[in-house]
Amino acid sequence: MSGGEENGRNGESESDIMAEPGAGFDAKGFGLRAQKKLLGKMSSKKIVKHFIDDTTSEVLDNAFKIMKDFTGDKKQAEKLLKYLIKTIIKVGILYRNDQFNAEELQVAETFKSKFHSLAMTVVSFHEVEFTYEKPFLKSSIDECRQLLQSLIQRHLTDKSKGRADTVFNFFTKDELMDALFNPSGPHKKEMDSITADMHKMMDDGNL
Repeated sequence: MSGGEENGRNGESESDIMAEPGAGFDAKGFGLRAQKKLLGKMSSKKIVKHFIDDTTSEVLDNAFKIMKDFTGDKKQAEKLLKYLIKTIIKVGILYRNDQFNAEELQVAETFKSKFHSLAMTVVSFHEVEFTYEKPFLKSSIDECRQLLQSLIQRHLTDKSKGRADTVFNFFTKDELMDALFNPSGPHKKEMDSITADMHKMMDDGNL
């Protein structure tokens, strides 16, 4: 089944996970399709409540505030948040349903390690004055982007891959990055909360 055929039937509904275990009435395949259908019907807030822990929810809430303030457009911010959340959930669904092969599992482990390093970099740049290095941060984010795209390459449609890239592109905008790491910038309150939550997630082994 091609991504174009899938999107043609369902439009914006979330049948964006292509790989399924078997074409028959097997339980695993049925379970995966049921999760996909559930994901398509849920609002962003309901998705967060059912699939994402409280600390991650706080990070996403503050990310939304930043997106809304930076764009001045609530609808655009909501769209970006939806893309971000559903990308996270789709990867989780694929992982829980054993959809990744051995090579992809290695990519997933590398992504987790790189994302952990990225989180530590964000915390350091926010908490330690004069350490912010935009080229280094952009390079780290791009590494994570490439690993994520490699991980979902075989499983998600081009539309879903494009949505993931849209989120990465937003957070690597020069003006936004400079504002985020400006000690007296407009997003300091949100960044204080995000970095505090990142500390907690790392302490709990969740990041």
